[in-house]
Amino acid sequence: MTIVDKMLTCRDCGNQFVFTAGEQEFYAQKGFTNEPARCPACRQARKAASNSRAYGERANNYGGQSSGYGRRDSRGSGDRPRFPAVCAECGRQTTVPFQPTQGRPVYCSDCFQSTRRSSYR
Repeated sequence: MTIVDKMLTCRDCGNQFVFTAGEQEFYAQKGFTNEPARCPACRQARKAASNSRAYGERANNYGGQSSGYGRRDSRGSGDRPRFPAVCAECGRQTTVPFQPTQGRPVYCSDCFQSTRRSSYR
């Protein structure tokens, strides 16, 4: 059985487009049973709009912040709680974004950075 090009009509813009034999073979290899409903230009525009919406939703989930503590989670519950602690290195009072566990050292931000730098060398 030979596959020949087909003319299809785009559901969005109503223009005719060619569903080539090569595209039909690709669809068959992937197990797709439906023919494309949109022309290549409308598919590309729809994909771009979908990607921009998805990016906007991700940015809104984090309150527009890209990193760091105090991010909002996807439920919008606000800032992370902070817990008081004493630095195991210098003895200074500090707060940390997790509940300290008995017997495990907690460091202030300065001591934490210096221990990280020394462990990577």
